[in-house]
Amino acid sequence: MNRKALPLLTASSAALLLAACAVGPKAPAPTLPVQGQGAFIGSQSASVSTEAARADWWRLYNDATLDGLIQQALTENNELEAAAANLRAVRASLSEARAGRLPTTNANAAFNRSQASTITNPAANGAKLDDVDTYSVGLDVSYEVDLFGRVESSVRAARGDAAAAREALEVVRITVAAETARAYADTCSANAQIAVAERTIELQGKTVDLTQRLLDGGSGNGLDVARARAALEQTRASLPPLRASRDGALYRLATLTGRTPAEASEAARGCQSPPQLSQPIPIGDGAALLARRPDVRQAEARLAAAAARVNVATASLYPSISLGGSLGSTALDSSDLGEDANFRFSVGPLISWNFPNIAVARARIKQADAQTDAALATFDQTVLTALQETETALSAYANELDRRTALRTARDQAATAARLSRLRFDAGADSFLTVLDSERTLAGADAALAASEAQVTTYQIALFKALAGGWDQAPAPEA
Repeated sequence: MNRKALPLLTASSAALLLAACAVGPKAPAPTLPVQGQGAFIGSQSASVSTEAARADWWRLYNDATLDGLIQQALTENNELEAAAANLRAVRASLSEARAGRLPTTNANAAFNRSQASTITNPAANGAKLDDVDTYSVGLDVSYEVDLFGRVESSVRAARGDAAAAREALEVVRITVAAETARAYADTCSANAQIAVAERTIELQGKTVDLTQRLLDGGSGNGLDVARARAALEQTRASLPPLRASRDGALYRLATLTGRTPAEASEAARGCQSPPQLSQPIPIGDGAALLARRPDVRQAEARLAAAAARVNVATASLYPSISLGGSLGSTALDSSDLGEDANFRFSVGPLISWNFPNIAVARARIKQADAQTDAALATFDQTVLTALQETETALSAYANELDRRTALRTARDQAATAARLSRLRFDAGADSFLTVLDSERTLAGADAALAASEAQVTTYQIALFKALAGGWDQAPAPEA
């Protein structure tokens, strides 16, 4: 964004100033890339639809436990509470800025007892003068004529700050909803992987028993027993990390919902499979995405605030014009304050013009101008990041679905191979090493499929987060 620098004004151009009504550049109009407002690249996948994205996306899982956890998080999450408090503070600053449009009033009352010096009053002939009591009451009113837009620009800057704070709250809401769903899904996925490992341990335990019986009967050998036990212990070694992962996700879920780890959801602890979708994900298009993403709106609000501050910095170079008046009464006795003779008033304009250090003034304007350029670049980058996050999430989700399909086929084939190898071993056609190898392959296929199921849900939630779902489902920040 290029703008001509405003010349600093001198006293000789005062006449031109009085004809002006605002100073400084207009706020730059942010533009959205045309290529980013159409259909998404990943919208061709059968796993998504071009219907409008839903704000209450978690309800697509038809999981009552998940619904309750997200509602609890949106109500009791501490980060949301802090963001709402920040919004209230910024809105109060906006109210303060708007008050600059109103007159300033000052009521006063005074009492004064004084005695004149005999030295400065020759008529006293050296005698002590009497004490004099003075009573005064009054009301002063002053109103700044915002001829050069300083007050209005300050209001616009504060309004931009308030809008940015509001959108920052929405960003936190989206994050809290997505992270709550992710923590719940991670808990369920860890339990599912634990169940797979336990089934594998049960199968491998039976294999160890078989090899031991064969050895005890004289038809087996110690090598087969050792190999079977090694495979069993390797699977058992996978359980502690899975349990730690499950507990970590559960405790993270408790924190997100405003609870201590000791108060973690028992329903989530007992979940045995990650939530699954039974329909394509509605994603809309790029134009709808950029309209609903609060981080894009936040960047736009910050741009407006930064541009307004350029005007504030520039307006400080111009004179301040105020209309003021006062009325009151001054008397030597409090009972005389209402007398017409003691009434006083004044009214008239006041023009004050501070001539700042020119170098400092130029530096402040350049600083505000550069901050506007930075805000514009941030807006452009935020738009690109929003599109990139969504396309990346779409690609990751679609490709993980393909991967899961292949892993399911591999798991089914591994199960068939394990069954046939045991039959061939029982018939004496193959060695026990073949049985161990096929069971090891089956265990790996089961674990990989369970991990892919977890990853599918993780990518779904990442896509919902990129689509900015959940921001209009929470209570109002003042609640």
